[in-house]
Amino acid sequence: MMRQYELVERVQRYKPDVNEALLNKAYVYAMQKHGHQKRASGDPYFSHPLEVAAILTEMHMDEATIAVALLHDTIEDTTATRAEIDELFGPEMGKLVEGLTKLKKLDLVSKKAEQAENLRKLLLAISEDVRVLLVKLADRLHNMRTLDHMPEAKRLRIAEETMDIYAPLAGRMGMQGMREELEEIAFRFINPEAHRAVTARLAEIFERNKDVLSEIEKALSALFDKHAIKATVKSRQKKPWSVFRKMETKALSFEQLSDIFGFRVVVENVEDCYRALGAIHTTWSMVPGRFKDYISTPKQNDYRSIHTTIVGPSRQRVELQIRTREMNKIAEYGVAAHSIYKDSGGKANGAGHAISKETNAYAWLRRTIEQLAEGDSPEDFLENTKLELFQDQVFCFTPKGMLIALPRGATPIDFAYAVHTDVGDTCVGAKVNGRIMPLMTELKNGDEVEIIRSKAQVPPAAWESVVVTGKARAAIRRATKNAIRKQYSGLGVRILERAFERAGKTFTKDSLKPVLHRLARKDIEDVLASVGRGEIASIDVMKAVFPDYKDERVTSAAPKQREEGWSKIRNAAGMLFQIPGRAARKDKGQPRDGALPIRGVRGDLPVRFAPEGAVPGDRIVGIVQPGTGITIYPIQSPALQAFDDQPERWIDVRWDIDERTKERFPARISVTAINAPGSLADIAQVVASNDANIHTLSMIRTAPDFTEMLIDLEVWDLKHLNRLLSQLKINSSVSDARRVNG
Repeated sequence: MMRQYELVERVQRYKPDVNEALLNKAYVYAMQKHGHQKRASGDPYFSHPLEVAAILTEMHMDEATIAVALLHDTIEDTTATRAEIDELFGPEMGKLVEGLTKLKKLDLVSKKAEQAENLRKLLLAISEDVRVLLVKLADRLHNMRTLDHMPEAKRLRIAEETMDIYAPLAGRMGMQGMREELEEIAFRFINPEAHRAVTARLAEIFERNKDVLSEIEKALSALFDKHAIKATVKSRQKKPWSVFRKMETKALSFEQLSDIFGFRVVVENVEDCYRALGAIHTTWSMVPGRFKDYISTPKQNDYRSIHTTIVGPSRQRVELQIRTREMNKIAEYGVAAHSIYKDSGGKANGAGHAISKETNAYAWLRRTIEQLAEGDSPEDFLENTKLELFQDQVFCFTPKGMLIALPRGATPIDFAYAVHTDVGDTCVGAKVNGRIMPLMTELKNGDEVEIIRSKAQVPPAAWESVVVTGKARAAIRRATKNAIRKQYSGLGVRILERAFERAGKTFTKDSLKPVLHRLARKDIEDVLASVGRGEIASIDVMKAVFPDYKDERVTSAAPKQREEGWSKIRNAAGMLFQIPGRAARKDKGQPRDGALPIRGVRGDLPVRFAPEGAVPGDRIVGIVQPGTGITIYPIQSPALQAFDDQPERWIDVRWDIDERTKERFPARISVTAINAPGSLADIAQVVASNDANIHTLSMIRTAPDFTEMLIDLEVWDLKHLNRLLSQLKINSSVSDARRVNG
């Protein structure tokens, strides 16, 4: 176990002015608090926070972060309290230790929602202070290094969580070295057979190629000496998990992998990066399509480097990465490499460490935190965040040259939402490189994307299955909810206007403000939407606004009276509908004042049709269905009898068909056909020749001579339906055809 002075010496190597007193105090306090506690391995428990601190010294973290690492388990596992740590080390460090403690309580979980909450809390804590992330990842890394001592079931769960969350998060924060080690250990526990096989094969390939690798290193070094470029050349081998994942996703064999080995060229400055690239490309042929310049367009995690593949010495493909020493440090340590040490102003706790928040990694983190604020469910948040963590990237441009980084597989819709939520919500089309392209087009590196917008646009719910970014999915889901809420709110206004009119009152939205508490809703729109969904009856709103109001309508009746009322509805010719206790109204087809206009399912009201359908020309009635809006029934539907004693749910509706918007409407028919080959084809031909459409068809009864079919059709109107029925009846394959009304 590392001693106190050894820890101080580690930090002194990269920070000579280290606050030794802080490190010594944290070391002694944590060791005393953990006392005789043991880990699963049998080692003293204090060895764990000490190893976490050692990992952070390898990242050259400051003494405040090292001290937090020493203390990170004290509140969770000892008698230490937040107040005690505040008093001894200051409130800033107390807050960090408590933040890590809260995360520890949810650390090893299996339920998806709990795992999501763990990730949510982690990202929120990181957004306040990145040191939480650094200590947390170091903590996870040491736990993974000692995972052999845990029970088998627990090992697998921890390894899967590491592979799902912590390794990709380390990668997103640019900490590639930590990501690779976390993935390597997790791979060994998740799929031990594959790990053994891949590791053995890589060792065999390395042994076979080590002389070639040495020759390539010497050839590259000689080339740079010739051009007076100061450079360090080092070969590297792809990690087992990276090889296995590439073989699985691309269905490749070992022999087909061209990048098992690569070479890293580290130079002094950016100018030397491009000089080295020029020297390489003028000496050996470049492999087309294998050049990427991440210096001019860095990755979102701040990674910068030039990638190229050449046909090098021995006529082998050689993958090269060219970068400066600073770029190499950032590639290895990510956000930890952006540390800025500031004078703490003489504070005893030595804190004062800060991380630059102007990095691309932080830009991604801020966007993720914005999604948290949108109120997604924990499961949705976990899904969207994982999706973004695992994706590679493409870089696209706006017409003005702004760079937009997106996950691979992104569409112009994702691009629009990445620019701004309003741009995504109003997107109706896109130009990619000057050409109008479908919104489902997969974007490629370097594409210039121009979004075509319309203020009348509402994002279709189907877009959610097309996009790949969490931000786009969350925004589409939110816009869909808002559109549905707007529909229900509009319906609620119309219902209340009619209800108030019947009572001789005038409805205004302002009249609802004083009674929101009585209706248990937070705002007026909530009340209106609840009325539209049928969750609040219009009579209840009336009574809330006018406490002395008494409903004079007959809301209940003896069974015989109800049946008589129902019969009047069913049998009255020319009658629109009859609600018990109300006089029936007659018309000659003229528009009715106060009736809600029905255009179809694409109108501005939440409307659906009864199973038997309804078509323009039918006399119709609307029934408010709680949670789903209005269901439209033909007046002759027997199903209406179920609502005979619920007059508050009946809505006066009328057809309001826009001739410019062609839309078919649902109708159900029963056809009795002769049981002979070709009968079904004859019926389908009649339907098609009459410009109708079969939606569903089922055989409900089959006899030796006849088959009865139930067909759900889509037709233009009642005349169209009657004409179709007439055509079916005279067909030689049909015995009978009639409309079904429930």
